[in-house]
Amino acid sequence: MRITKFGHACVRIEHDGQVVVVDPGAFTEPEAVDGATAVLLTHVHADHLHPANLRATDAPVWTIAEVAEGVRDQAPDVAERTTVIAPGDRFDIGVPVTAVGERHAVIHPSMPGVANSGYRMEVDGQTLFHPGDSFDHPEQGVDLLFLPVSAPWCKLAEVMDYAKAVGAPRSLAVHDRILSEVGLSLLDERVTAYLEGIGDYTRIADGSDLHA
Repeated sequence: MRITKFGHACVRIEHDGQVVVVDPGAFTEPEAVDGATAVLLTHVHADHLHPANLRATDAPVWTIAEVAEGVRDQAPDVAERTTVIAPGDRFDIGVPVTAVGERHAVIHPSMPGVANSGYRMEVDGQTLFHPGDSFDHPEQGVDLLFLPVSAPWCKLAEVMDYAKAVGAPRSLAVHDRILSEVGLSLLDERVTAYLEGIGDYTRIADGSDLHA
């Protein structure tokens, strides 16, 4: 299995001929979707749903109803290859996937909320979880958590507590374009120390692979 971190919230998982790309949004390099066999979208915000990147691949798209509606509005040509799933659904995109959660974390009470689905994936004997923009629990143990580390809807204490609550042996930082490198370095230090004895935390450069 090969796992590549692309811009912001996007990850690419390759295994046995399958190439699953999660959230190739507006902060994501177009090459993230090269050769994709399936795309998963967590919610409608532009840093996760970017029509140009969806048009850069002919792969089928899987997502929840509210996001599918956004795809229809912004990229009707992509809507033709979009499959709608519901919270709790288990489906197969070349690897088994379960949709987890229903709502985006609250940014501010004055702002309208949106739907959000995380995805628990079973790949090469390991369980991977991408929560999208939420701190929803994956509902069972996971081997690798794609951990959102910076956003208008979260603070460092919540990131730390979420990573500890999930308790994954490995956590890979995603959703990291909000902070400067100085801020991210500080976050790295705090999260690494907090998870000592629980699991390993890693942040890698965009376009880099996660190594065993």
